[in-house]
Amino acid sequence: MSKKVVIIGKLGRIFRIIDQVKNLLPIDKSVWAKYDLLRTLVRRDLEARYKGSVLGNLWPLLNQLSQLLIYTYVFSIVLKVKLTLKTLPDNNFTFGLWLFAGLIPWIAFTGGLMQSSNSVIGQPNLVKKVVFPLALLPLVPILSTLIESSFGLMALIFFVALTSHTIHPTLALLPLIWLTQLLLTSGLGYLTAGLTVFLRDIPQSLGVILNIWMYLTPIMYPTSAIPEKWRNLVFWFNPMTSIVEVYRDLVIVGKVQHWQEWGFTFIVSSVIFYLGFSLYQRLRPAFADVL
Repeated sequence: MSKKVVIIGKLGRIFRIIDQVKNLLPIDKSVWAKYDLLRTLVRRDLEARYKGSVLGNLWPLLNQLSQLLIYTYVFSIVLKVKLTLKTLPDNNFTFGLWLFAGLIPWIAFTGGLMQSSNSVIGQPNLVKKVVFPLALLPLVPILSTLIESSFGLMALIFFVALTSHTIHPTLALLPLIWLTQLLLTSGLGYLTAGLTVFLRDIPQSLGVILNIWMYLTPIMYPTSAIPEKWRNLVFWFNPMTSIVEVYRDLVIVGKVQHWQEWGFTFIVSSVIFYLGFSLYQRLRPAFADVL
């Protein structure tokens, strides 16, 4: 059975569970209609991404694992970077797992944001349809990329359990950090998608910004390597720092060590989502005329 079938099958089971409970919730039917449309669009996007390829949706996992191997080789073997964690044995593979735990949310964040920035200009036919809810367009690639990243997360959990002989109960808190990441990515996605309609340089500029942003985020180096006078700035003014660190806390450490930073990032992400969505809604009436 192909990975593509596995992904769609798992999504189908999740959606069926939601369908069973949605009638019990006091939510307007028009909202559920948009949810059903969003679900269909995400499913189609996942099916179309690797249509015709032999490995199908296994490619996202292979891409993530290839980056893991490259970074592990460069930092652990060539540069001989050492990392000691109480929950994992002291070897080069430990650094690889720690690195992978930081790469997973970053890849989902950057992949979803880059694709969402082109979501409106890439669908001019849908934009010109009066009845189509344009607010869904930036969400489709963001959700698709987040779902794809879950395979890398499952591989990480498996290897952590294999090396540490334990599965941390903090994994149950993962949906909370997903929500924080989703708010941040969606807010920036709405912002860039709306602006790209009028300024086509946004996606190219975004690529440069994300490259710089990656090295400002402690993904390939521990926060202890940051000078103490700058450490608080990196945590409080870079929302991806706390998201990456909390991922590591939940999956590898088994204890949340950054509650305050996480709470602050959730508030910041909520504000970014509100501002990004508000700007998108203000610009939306002009989309059809420009395209």
